[in-house]
Amino acid sequence: MKHARSDYDHIQDPTGKIPEDEPVMMFRGQDVFAPVALEAYVAMCEAMASTMPLDSPARQNLRDMAVTVRVHINRMHRWQAEHKAKMPDLSPTAK
Repeated sequence: MKHARSDYDHIQDPTGKIPEDEPVMMFRGQDVFAPVALEAYVAMCEAMASTMPLDSPARQNLRDMAVTVRVHINRMHRWQAEHKAKMPDLSPTAK
């Protein structure tokens, strides 16, 4: 998989589920924008789910994804309150 930052290359995909040429983006809890970006993702999941039939497995998957992401958003807010949030940055070796 392709990371935006080469200093994160040690984060790997040991089971090979992500193709080598697939771009990967990771948001860290310290990133002040991460919770907001994830809120937008939740909104898109919920909006798309609302257009699907009630018994659609894809609808339930999107609703489950939204719940899971909200858990991470809450964890990020708690982490930022306990530690610190900072502006995002790129490594000097970013690809």
